[in-house]
Amino acid sequence: MTPVREEPQFPVAALAAVLLAVSTVSAGYGIVLPILPLMLQVIDGANASTEVSRHTGLLTGVHALALFLFAPLWGRLSDQYGRRSMLCLGLVGFGASLLLSSVKLSIGMLYAERFFTGLFAAGITPVASALIADQGGSDEWRARRIAWVSMAAISGFLLGPMLSGFLASLSEAMSTGESARSYELPFFAISGVALLAGIAVHRFVPNKATNVSASEEREGPSSSTGNTRTILTLRAISFLVAAGVGVFEVGLALRGNQELGMAPAQVALMFTACSLVMFVVQAVVFLPRVKPSWTRWLIAPGLGVMALSLLLVPRMTEFAALLATVAAVAASAGILSPILTYWTSLESGKTKGAELGKQAAVVSLGQALGSVAGGSLYTFAFIPAAPFVVTAVLLAGASVAGFGLPRRLMYDRAPPSGVAPGEGSCVSALTPELER
Repeated sequence: MTPVREEPQFPVAALAAVLLAVSTVSAGYGIVLPILPLMLQVIDGANASTEVSRHTGLLTGVHALALFLFAPLWGRLSDQYGRRSMLCLGLVGFGASLLLSSVKLSIGMLYAERFFTGLFAAGITPVASALIADQGGSDEWRARRIAWVSMAAISGFLLGPMLSGFLASLSEAMSTGESARSYELPFFAISGVALLAGIAVHRFVPNKATNVSASEEREGPSSSTGNTRTILTLRAISFLVAAGVGVFEVGLALRGNQELGMAPAQVALMFTACSLVMFVVQAVVFLPRVKPSWTRWLIAPGLGVMALSLLLVPRMTEFAALLATVAAVAASAGILSPILTYWTSLESGKTKGAELGKQAAVVSLGQALGSVAGGSLYTFAFIPAAPFVVTAVLLAGASVAGFGLPRRLMYDRAPPSGVAPGEGSCVSALTPELER
């Protein structure tokens, strides 16, 4: 019988600091959306109404572009210079970048703020996941905490817009005179939290991985750069899932507003429900009773459910039915995200930071391209509901192709030199829980 591994002595305060960091940068993405019209009104005056839609899309695109360009670099630097150092640098840079629009509000400064916040935010989530994956102990321990990192990101996306609207309203209510700049308070607040998170990471996060024995350091792919073929497969699936989310978000907003005549509150309710469902399923997928090795069998079915749900979205006309379909899309995407991150970390060998950084970049690119496709193909006359149909077909194809992936994930990593097959390999890393 395989001995039970001792769980890592990773401080609770360290984990809290890492989750706070991830949630903060996610909130920093969303804070600008509710107050963007107010900021453009200050910049453009009477012409602001004609510029809101154009700048909203471009500002979002600039942020996503920065994430795509710099996430792999942050991951690689974290492999070389340490996770804690890169997390601290990213948080300090992120907090400082949020203040750019307060120095002198202009279109150029607003774009600079979005670009630099994206640049520094790119170094948080993938490095946080790599930090968790570095720790010794059981696969269940790492898997649950990687899911918590994903949940922290979702909580930030949920809280960011709400916090922004509340603080802007509070600032406006408390201010007197013409010098009031109510849009500044949300930026100051998130910037302050980012700096506090950086201090907490520096104070509590250990420099080295905990409870990692020499034998555990040898586990994993025979190459220090991981199993390239399997990693590329996981990365391609991550891209398709992210593109599906991008198409879904834009297509749902357009359908709700233009075809179904929904009130803004109803559209907002659907997006809130989507985020909540994703949060809940990510909490469930790596529960203590769920063996991490089993999750590889959920990849192909998850892709199939997401494909079918996307096909149904443009066919639902009743609000309740549409909400249920939205929940199905959110559940499948929410399940797949932490599973793909977890298995990528297992397949990455000693280059976890670099590989998870590349995956984060691919996810950002997929969501950005999906959003563009969701808007540009929405009125495509030759194929009704073209964005949903095309994405669903691609996801269905990936689902069929993905049925052989679980066996590769379990068996395709060679054992270290001098170790018998089944010992020190992926099989032995994932089977102790089956033997206990």
